Amino acid sequence: MKIVILGSGTSVPHPKRTASAHWLATEKTTLLLDCGADAAHRMAAHGLAWEDLGAIWLSHFHLDHIGGLLPFLFGTKYAPQTQSRRHPLVIYGPRGTALLLQRLDRANDYDLLDQPFPLEVREVKPDEEFEIGPQLTARAFKTPHTDESLGLRLTDERGRIVVYTSDTGFDEKLATEAQGASLLIIECSFRRDKPVATHLEFNEAAEIAKRAGADKTVLVHLYPEWDDAETNAINGLRLADDGLEIEL
Repeated sequence: MKIVILGSGTSVPHPKRTASAHWLATEKTTLLLDCGADAAHRMAAHGLAWEDLGAIWLSHFHLDHIGGLLPFLFGTKYAPQTQSRRHPLVIYGPRGTALLLQRLDRANDYDLLDQPFPLEVREVKPDEEFEIGPQLTARAFKTPHTDESLGLRLTDERGRIVVYTSDTGFDEKLATEAQGASLLIIECSFRRDKPVATHLEFNEAAEIAKRAGADKTVLVHLYPEWDDAETNAINGLRLADDGLEIEL
């Protein structure tokens, strides 16, 4: 399994960190975890097979997590690389995903839901288990961020587990959801003294990782206040950079 951190940043424009997007590839499938504004071009820049992407997971509806979806679909609708594609692309998200996409699509009659290949939209409930790709199972869990926000626990056929919290406030249940993870991708917006309850600061993210017993932990959704960090690893937790590749 290979994970590429395409966007380690937030909605704040940054010269080195783009908005949330993470590529996950197994032997059988590929998955994009959130789709920030630069996701399509980041996939291309890293030589990833965006034209064969199997599924997209949308954790919630903030623009730094979905802002790249319509431009990506605009690209796949007309790109030469996708005209002969016949296998489906499935977009998964919380309740309201289908309606949101329909409204955005109708804003200028883009007709982006009509692609050269089958496009499916599937809404997921908290605690629902489902197959998100061949030999890749998923379970969604509620996170305290927005009303619709969901985290995701992924397990492949070899028992490797990736947990993606996306944006979240602190909740002790997160450690249970991430129990035994091979890789925990956890938001860590702030270093300390966070100004809002619906994000994490470092001590909270570290506590969740410790309780979960994750083999590896990567901190994402990093605001610019992290720019002066003197190292890319703090107490064994890795600060993500755009382009970071992780092999499991």
